[in-house]
Amino acid sequence: MHMATSSDDKRPPVVLQLLPSLVTGGVERGTVDVARTLTEEGWHSMVVSAGGPMVRELIRTGVNHVEMPVESKNPIVMHANIDRLVSIIRDQQVDIVHARSRAPAWSALAACRRTNTSFVTTFHGAYDTRLPFKRTYNSVMARGQRVIAISDFIAQHLVDTYKTSPNRITVIHRGVDFNLFDPQRISPERLVKHSHDWRLADGVPVIMLPGRLTDWKGHRVLLAALAKLSNRNFRCLLVGDDQGRTGYRSELEGLIEKFELQSVVQLVGNCTDMPAAYMLADVVVSASTKPEAFGRVIVEAQAMGKSVIATNHGAAPELVRVGKTGFLVPPADPAALAAQLEFVMKLSSSARETLAQEARTHVHGRFSKETMCSATLDVYRRVLKERESNDSVAA
Repeated sequence: MHMATSSDDKRPPVVLQLLPSLVTGGVERGTVDVARTLTEEGWHSMVVSAGGPMVRELIRTGVNHVEMPVESKNPIVMHANIDRLVSIIRDQQVDIVHARSRAPAWSALAACRRTNTSFVTTFHGAYDTRLPFKRTYNSVMARGQRVIAISDFIAQHLVDTYKTSPNRITVIHRGVDFNLFDPQRISPERLVKHSHDWRLADGVPVIMLPGRLTDWKGHRVLLAALAKLSNRNFRCLLVGDDQGRTGYRSELEGLIEKFELQSVVQLVGNCTDMPAAYMLADVVVSASTKPEAFGRVIVEAQAMGKSVIATNHGAAPELVRVGKTGFLVPPADPAALAAQLEFVMKLSSSARETLAQEARTHVHGRFSKETMCSATLDVYRRVLKERESNDSVAA
């Protein structure tokens, strides 16, 4: 790949990415992947965050991490962060600041204006806009010279809600690491561990809903759908941490009892080896009642060759080829979900294998980590080129 350069001394371009922390999640993973790719391409890569376990990963690949309380929404802290960022931008001769979250973005935008530095954002979610203050707070993510949208759904949300010019928007879907999500790389030992921990019986179909225990992920819808199934010869695994939402967990346990699903539904908590977990599933469900900005579970499950049933809103229609790689059902419709579950669980082994091959081919062609990183670097190159053109006109 051709390496871009900036300024007349042809030094490597400097890109600084900001996000609240580096603990876990899709935003964090994308930041680390892009930072590593920048370094591999000979650019100078920096990340500013409040820290976390993934910092070690950055440092190992030669990325400069600066710890700063950018996760704070306290106006005093956010204002102090502006001065800190201005110093970094000037000291490190930063060419592009790429903000990936709202609180850091406000400080970054002010610092970029003060230093005349290019400002890029990634819009990760259809944030709540019901209150005028919220709409204003969210709007910073639409103020980049270039705005990266993680799906066509989010791109349309930007146009509709913030009147962002389509010319400033680039759609870059999140990328999956196919070295991790590869059926061929899952050892029998990893499968046996999960099977033992979750007490799975041989030959019993497994329905899986991966996702943290929060009310919009659709656990209630799935439980209501399972209650409608006449054949109870299945196991359902709700894979995800309650993250302190003990009330919601208790509510789900109450629903499991109400629907008499105690013998077939299990809340298994957090899972640190999702590729192996997917391999144990016969069908993976994404039942979100609010539109997903992307829907990483949908892509990961297809990468593992699994049948997917997703809710037909948000980005899901972009991720599934209906009838070929997965299926879509209306939001919050237990009867439709139950009917689709029955259909998928009755598929012949040859139909399942055809679907698995189609699904893997589909996601490898569109949703790879490499594609995401390459497209992001192309945005940076475009910003640098625009900057050079503007500087030459000004001169």
